[in-house]
Amino acid sequence: MGTVTGATAAVRTATGRRRALLVVLMLLAVQLVSLARPAYACGCGAMVHDPKTTMAVNRETSVVRWGGKSEQIVMSLTVDGTAPDAAWIMPVPHRASVRLGDPGLFDRLTALTAPAVRTRHYFWPRNGDWPFDGVSDGAAAPAPGARGPGVGVVGRERLGPFDVARLTATDPAALGNWLKSNGFQLPAALTSALRPYVTQRWEYVAIRLAPAEAHRRLTGTLDPLRLSFASDRLVYPMRLSRLAKTPQSLGLYVLAPHRMEPRSALGGTRPEVFFAGRITPEGALRDLAGAHRTFLTALDQRFPQPERITGDHELRRAAHDTPYQRVTYEDALLTVGGIPAWILAVGGVYVLLPAAVVPALALRRRRAGTPPPAVPVPPTP
Repeated sequence: MGTVTGATAAVRTATGRRRALLVVLMLLAVQLVSLARPAYACGCGAMVHDPKTTMAVNRETSVVRWGGKSEQIVMSLTVDGTAPDAAWIMPVPHRASVRLGDPGLFDRLTALTAPAVRTRHYFWPRNGDWPFDGVSDGAAAPAPGARGPGVGVVGRERLGPFDVARLTATDPAALGNWLKSNGFQLPAALTSALRPYVTQRWEYVAIRLAPAEAHRRLTGTLDPLRLSFASDRLVYPMRLSRLAKTPQSLGLYVLAPHRMEPRSALGGTRPEVFFAGRITPEGALRDLAGAHRTFLTALDQRFPQPERITGDHELRRAAHDTPYQRVTYEDALLTVGGIPAWILAVGGVYVLLPAAVVPALALRRRRAGTPPPAVPVPPTP
């Protein structure tokens, strides 16, 4: 009986291992399928690549300069995937000029919008302060040109690693044919997503990008590109992002005469303002914004479900030019002349206490050694 039971247990163990292995293989297959899904769009436009490869835009950071009649966009993309090259499409309301942006622009903006650091003092010593040092608490602008049928190439130039074509299109299919002739297949969903821009008679900037070294995949932060075009409203194209297969993240710096705000969240999280205030442009920022003081509004937004994006970001003037800056606090022990205040206070008590207590005790002793005054006894009648 014991032998039969042991054999049964062995069979059950082997069966359990096979089932566990099958589950692991199924999970692995799901992971591989999810990795193979191409991300066709990012917050700035559409990224098109060989369907056999992958391409994802992990982060998009852009600077928008608007003067009331013209708009400039400088954008930087952080990408990852297996594609050795790709094409990127950016819809624009009017004909655009394109040139390389200055990477130092984003460094300057990061410094300008960094949180203000303020110090908070505390009186009594904490972990890390004497006598508790060594103990850690564990905290740590031309008008649009004439448009012919199909697609027209109105300009083409080589900018560093980018092959930039400025296109007109009256039919999304024609735009797809242009991409196909350049080695890329436009997904059907993207063709449909372009129809509203065709209806509004927008134009397009198509950019073919490849790594600096041949046979290497596109990954990391790409060189920024700077687009300039006429616009009487501040608009940031976002519609194509609804085709993305992964959550999107957008960082947007807005330079304008006043504080600006999006008209809606477009289906993403509520845009978070992490800086607002007037600045004096310097360096790379001066080349974009000019020498005069301007208002900088810095926004951050996430799109956990890109398919919910409803259109393009249109920004408007906020009700008030209220300044805002994040604040981080550094706690520090209160000192006076380099000496912890608590030591001075405790030392002062030890110095002043005897000076107050000794005279009090002496007075008490004197009072204890002096007989009480005699009370006269009234005479007996």
